[in-house]
Amino acid sequence: MTNRLKLYSRQYCHLCHDMLAALDSLRDEFAFEVEVVDIDAVPVLTKKYNELVPVLEAGERELCRHIIDLAEVRAYLSASNQ
Repeated sequence: MTNRLKLYSRQYCHLCHDMLAALDSLRDEFAFEVEVVDIDAVPVLTKKYNELVPVLEAGERELCRHIIDLAEVRAYLSASNQ
């Protein structure tokens, strides 16, 4: 089963682009999919996340926000791939 991560993002957010690039660098180590959600396309998400993006979630669990926590993401993906 492939892990699914959700990245709440904005098109003009450089931190969001940085987090996505960092996630892409993990693809050689782990099998996972990333759904990128543009919060500006959904008013309720704009209100909820606004200046908090990027936010990376796995299911209901928040893995990190603003800057990727590679140790946290690796730990989650390692545990999920077992």
